[in-house]
Amino acid sequence: MKFMKIQKILKRLLRLHPKSIDLSLDRIKRLLKDLNNPESKIKNAIQVVGTNGKFSCCTTIREIFETAGYKVNLNVSPSLRKFNERYYFAGKYIDNNNLYKLLSEVEKVNDGNNITFHEFICACFFLKASRTKADINIIESGLFFRLDASNVLEKNIASVIMPIGIDHKDFLKKGTIDEVVYEKCSSLLNQSKIIVAEQKIDVLKKIKKNIKNNSSNKIFFLQNYNYKKINVGFVYKDSLGKIKLPKPNLAGDFQISNITTAIATVRSLDQFNVSKNHIKKAITKIRSEGRLQRIVKGKLRKYVNQKNEILIDGAHNPLAAFQLKKYLKTLGKEKKIILVLGMMFNKEHKKFIKILKNNINSVVVLDIPNQINSIRKEKLLKIVKSVGLPAKSENSIQTTFKNIAKEDKNAIIFCTGSLYFAGEILNLN
Repeated sequence: MKFMKIQKILKRLLRLHPKSIDLSLDRIKRLLKDLNNPESKIKNAIQVVGTNGKFSCCTTIREIFETAGYKVNLNVSPSLRKFNERYYFAGKYIDNNNLYKLLSEVEKVNDGNNITFHEFICACFFLKASRTKADINIIESGLFFRLDASNVLEKNIASVIMPIGIDHKDFLKKGTIDEVVYEKCSSLLNQSKIIVAEQKIDVLKKIKKNIKNNSSNKIFFLQNYNYKKINVGFVYKDSLGKIKLPKPNLAGDFQISNITTAIATVRSLDQFNVSKNHIKKAITKIRSEGRLQRIVKGKLRKYVNQKNEILIDGAHNPLAAFQLKKYLKTLGKEKKIILVLGMMFNKEHKKFIKILKNNINSVVVLDIPNQINSIRKEKLLKIVKSVGLPAKSENSIQTTFKNIAKEDKNAIIFCTGSLYFAGEILNLN
């Protein structure tokens, strides 16, 4: 019953503004003022910006702090399988009953005023977090950061800059990497700490230029912390020393880089008592769905053969595609890799597919269920074929899996292109 009521509220929220995204801080600040400025009560906030790896970094930071006995609030966007995943308070995701109460309260205060969906739900997080006793508040930024609804705090304890690349070009004037870096880094809070993840050399130069006059203590990958892969895991190193760590509970070498940045963030915050053992234990139990996730059980397994592997990843931009390419190389050439692709309309489809071209055998394209802003499969099919890959379209995930398994009982079924696509597949499973 509560679930249906929540869905009705969410549908009403989508009608409060003609655009799904309208970059401005005026509306969120107006609503927060009407809610008695709950964001001013948020203590020990860690804000995470960037193009890729934000979610992995956020969940790793959470896992480390919780392993050390601290209570954490966490806000992420978007959710993968259900809306509740956006809100994590003091050790657990919000349940339907409390989510309904929260949405209803803020909807009443907003009183039908013009506001975007993202701005509204950010306000909800700040309100609930202000009422929830926690030691740390972790906030993943939405689109860019400068004019994102998460950028309303006056102070924090850390800003984390994850890998930056081109994405959401339709919200930029020229669609350049300079614009992206400016939007993500120019408004980071002063008198705090800024932890910069592993970046491409040219991007790092642009980041340094943007934060040059920021008064925060700056901590850079390679310069202040780094890692080295070993057979049994990796070795983390910073000014405090080395930690020999086991393989994390996240697939893909790029995740080691994301986890390293999370560790650097935690270790830079010396007001908390986090030991090496806390870190060692935490990285073996990181919870992260839809990121190089293997489907080993569930409803979808009945459509494939026992030897078929099903892999799901929410990658949706060129920077993420390069990381996927590295991972696909590790799978060897003994098995065919069939790419199952669903993407949103405003992505760099051709560039994304081109990057993966030499590491896959063929492509099946699909519409993303329940997403009006996804690119139609007919159009996506043309783009894939223009790259020179054998491709076809299907009507459903189930039919896709069934037909792939029929053609090749050993094939690896690799589903990617969007977090929304990954979430729909996981929900079907």
